[in-house]
Amino acid sequence: MAQSESPASLAKTPLYDLIKAQNARMTDFAGWEMPVQFTGLNQEHTQVRQQAGIFDISHMGKFALRGRDLLAHLQMLVPSDLSRLQPGRAQYTVLLNSHAGIIDDLIIYYQGEDESGEQHGMAIANAATRARDKAWLLAHFESEPVVLTDLSKERVLLAVQGPTAQAKLQPLVSADLDTVPNFGHLTANVLGQPAFLARTGYTGEDGFEIMLAPAAGQALWSVLCEAGVAPCGLGARDTLRLEAAMALYGQDLDDRTTPLEAGLRWLVHMETKGEFLGRPVLERQRQAGVERRLVGLEMQGRHIARHGYPVLADGQSVGVVTSGTLSPTLGKAIALAYVPTPLAKVGTELMVEIRDRPYPARVVKKPFYHSPHRR
Repeated sequence: MAQSESPASLAKTPLYDLIKAQNARMTDFAGWEMPVQFTGLNQEHTQVRQQAGIFDISHMGKFALRGRDLLAHLQMLVPSDLSRLQPGRAQYTVLLNSHAGIIDDLIIYYQGEDESGEQHGMAIANAATRARDKAWLLAHFESEPVVLTDLSKERVLLAVQGPTAQAKLQPLVSADLDTVPNFGHLTANVLGQPAFLARTGYTGEDGFEIMLAPAAGQALWSVLCEAGVAPCGLGARDTLRLEAAMALYGQDLDDRTTPLEAGLRWLVHMETKGEFLGRPVLERQRQAGVERRLVGLEMQGRHIARHGYPVLADGQSVGVVTSGTLSPTLGKAIALAYVPTPLAKVGTELMVEIRDRPYPARVVKKPFYHSPHRR
């Protein structure tokens, strides 16, 4: 997380003053001044695994979409079959370019059709790619009757994650959260104010992401913190998502990587949908196989494989680590890395070069951690 800009030039979320008052350590993330930790990474991580934590993710891209045949227009831009989406359900997917490279990963929430026949939805995208995603969508909607409204700077987005997240939220919400399935969503009042709630997250735990107006978001943050929900920073968010083997765009995914290489085959629904950008490339890869794959690595010791470290086989560099950490939950050093497909089999012994010395690693099944609390 580079410190390339002075704090004065960084964007700030509506929760900035509240977070600073909680003595958070701040960092530059994608041009935003964001909390990296409050009480400590390991403590925040454990709180989310065992109870509940709250994250300010207001820096993320938030697009409201509407138009006749909205899902049909989006179908051309992603490999997933959005025609299967029912109102109140969501799909994690990826925007592709013509080479099947991943422009971004995002979640599309389908809200249904109104009386005029227009379909409505939301898309939540990464902060670092928000402007590019918006331009890409608008360029492909230019000849289509689709309206994109960028709510990124107008709405707070909070993530309340952990096994007690629903219990902490329920007294504040007008709807019965027990009726919301995984990747389900609804609109309801939160603290008496309208909000969009989704049972989604980036931690591998059960929980909700809530989008609402700034004042309501500030109130919700304060009430939940007072109720014992731990404020958490980007540091814990990164270790939590890595234990769950959830990809980080710009490290594990990029526009030169296809979903088949990135282990996202489950997002590619070739049999049930027609043409989409990048389909010919994915068809060729399915037939011939991919040359490299994103795998999980477990270090055979506590040496941590970091982003950019070389992966070795027989003394030769064969791949690169994209994400790595010492897992607070497992007490082991874990990583994601791209390696040639013949070396991607679970159990394969490899080495990672750390400060010019090789250390042993083994390919393991992803994810590294399965939450017993997920619905």
